[in-house]
Parts: sequence; structure tokens; C-alpha cells
Amino acid sequence: MKPTSYRWAVVAMLWFICFFNYADRQAISVVLPVLKSQYGFTSSQLGMISAAFMWVYAATAPLAGQVGDRFSRKVVILSGLTIWSVITGFTAICSKVWHFVLVRGSEGLGETFYFPASMSIVSDYHAKDTRSRAMSLHQTSVYAGTIGGSVFAGYLAQHYGWQTPFVLFGGLGVVLAGVLWFCLREPTRNEAERNALKEGEELEKQEHIPIGQFLRELFRTPSALLLLLAFMGTNSVAGVFLTWTPTFLKEKFGLNLTSAGFNATVFIQIASMIGAPLGGLLADALRKRYPGGRMMVQGIGTLLGTPFIFACGYLRQLAALQIAMVLFGLCKGIHDSNIVAGMYDVVPPARRGSAVGMLNFIGWIGAGFCTWLIGYATDNGVPMSTSISAMALIYITVATLFFISAFRFAPRDVRR
Repeated sequence: MKPTSYRWAVVAMLWFICFFNYADRQAISVVLPVLKSQYGFTSSQLGMISAAFMWVYAATAPLAGQVGDRFSRKVVILSGLTIWSVITGFTAICSKVWHFVLVRGSEGLGETFYFPASMSIVSDYHAKDTRSRAMSLHQTSVYAGTIGGSVFAGYLAQHYGWQTPFVLFGGLGVVLAGVLWFCLREPTRNEAERNALKEGEELEKQEHIPIGQFLRELFRTPSALLLLLAFMGTNSVAGVFLTWTPTFLKEKFGLNLTSAGFNATVFIQIASMIGAPLGGLLADALRKRYPGGRMMVQGIGTLLGTPFIFACGYLRQLAALQIAMVLFGLCKGIHDSNIVAGMYDVVPPARRGSAVGMLNFIGWIGAGFCTWLIGYATDNGVPMSTSISAMALIYITVATLFFISAFRFAPRDVRR
């Protein structure tokens, strides 16, 4: 296979791994109503079960970034896929809150190693001229996995018992890891930048650095700090929608598990699959003209998505809600396509794994807290519709952070 073709084949292989990454984590959200009725769990306990994954994922993310910068990323990715797939299968034998918290937290530990290593590999196959497009195509696996995890888990749980999807997804993940061991090639560090050099140019050598030095550099890069805060906000909103929308639709509109899983994900995620490549194309074009071009695209996506988040909680007709979900998903995809590529514009190549690890650390702390908070608020009489609409305040704040980063700090930080 020609090098140009193989770099896109790498994106395809990682796409399937990421599909199971999200299908495995999303399956639990669809069966929350079953767990509530079968085991008598409260909404706060259900929120804790979902948050356990997010908090462990967040707590171990900095370590995962360091591991991705130090060791073979192929080994890290495929070992992680095998481990989290096995743990996913163990979900089927849980029956108490602490069982689910333990298993979900362990799954978060396995999955946290994927994104820093995978994004680093993509960046070593794709230089800045195709990086946003490659990462935005990879990003579509997040949406496909979310849909697959919801729809298939809902159907299997409704017809064959809530344990079935966890056994199936876990087994398929182990098989995929075995197949890709023979197909995925570990690139050299900075390979894309090296291949893009003109004759006579040399690439500055960059050594791996300790986490303390990385953090000191990070705090001297204002645009990177703003991107971290912005991701905490957008990921908090995403975590709430991924966790609670199936329950919200089941309770508000009386849908069964399959229908609730379908409606909760298909409209948002398919629209995001369209928005992400569009955002990648726009960002690659703007990045050629403006140092903060990718951040500008993220700001546009979050700003336009704000009213549709509010509408998702406010609307009372299912058809109108589906339209709002589509429009929110489109804007979300435009933003999502540049989460990692925007950060890569302001951190050196040797720090990329650590940067993604820090993104996940900050982002999933926020997602876990907001997910638990929605469950706590529901137990204390706050309608879930109100809580979902309130997420619009986070999006409008995040849009402001993106524009400040793009116009005020990005020109200097990109040059550095």
C-alpha cells in the first residue's frame, strides 16, 4: 500500500477501535431505566455509576498522555482495547451499585489510554495540511459508536436482557484487537513534519519531558489554558446528553428502550457526523490564513449550538425536539472536529500525548460532575428538562473562550 493510502488506512483502523470505545461506554446509559426498576437504584446512584467512568478516565488521563509520549502507541492502543473490552463483559454480572461503580471505573482506566496515543499516531501520519480532516473523519467514529452503543444496546436489552450488549461488545472488541495487531504500523515520532520538510530544512529535535516541565510550559501558553477550560464546558454538556437523554426521552415521551436509545443518539450523532468533516475542511482552510483559525471554527460551532441546547430541554413535541437535536448535533460536530487539532497548533509535537491527556483530565472531571449533578437535582425535584436547557449557559461561555483564544492569544502561541 502506498504511503499516502496507508495514512488514511490508519485513520480507518483507529475508527473501528474508537467505535467500540464509545459503544462500550454508551451502552450503560440506555439500560439505566432497567437498572432503576430492577434494582431500585435512585437517579443519584445512576449518576454516580455513569460518573465513575468519567472520573477514573479523567484521573488517569495525564498518566495516559505521558505513556503515549514514551512508549509504543500501537501497543498502548491495542492493549487498552483488549483490557476495556474484557471489563465491559464483566458488566453483565453486576447487581449492586458498588459493582457497577467498580466495573465502570475500571473501564474508564482502560479507555483513557486510547485517545492520547491514537491522536499522536494520526498527527504523525498527517501534517497540518490534512490534520483536521483526518481527525474529523476519526471523530465520526465517536458518533457512530454512540449510536451503535445506544441503539443495539437498547434493542438487545429489550429483547434478550440488559446483560447481552455488554457480553457482545466486549467479545467483538477482543477480536478486533487481535486482527489489528497485524495491520497497524507504529510511525516514527514527528514523521509527518519530517516528510513535509523542504530540501535543506531540518526538524528541531524535541525530547520527551517530565510532567512538571510540561505543566510549566502549558501555563505559559494562554490559548492552551483557554482550550482546556472550553473543553471542560463542551464535554460536560456532551456527558449530560450521552448519559441522561435516553432516560429523559423514556420518561417524558413514554418511549421503550430501543426507541429511547435511537432517538437519544441518532439525530444528534448523525448530524455531528456531517458537521465534523465540514468543520475540518473549514478549519484547514482558515488555519492557512489565521493562526487561530481552528479555534475560530470551534467558537462558531458552540455559539450557533447554544439556542438548540436550550430547545432540547424546553420543547414538548417529539418532532420539534428531533429537529433541535439535529441542529445541535450539526453545530457540535463543527466544534468537535478541532478539539485536538486546535490544541496541537499551540503545543510542540513531543508534548502531544501529554496535551491530549490533560484535555481528557479536565474535560471528564467536568462531565462526571455535571452527570452526577443532574441525577442529584432530579432526586430533589428539579425537572430534567430544566437541567438540560441550563446547559446552554455553558455553551455560550465556551464560545467566548474560543474567540478570546483565537484573536488574542493564538497568534503568539502558534509562533512559539
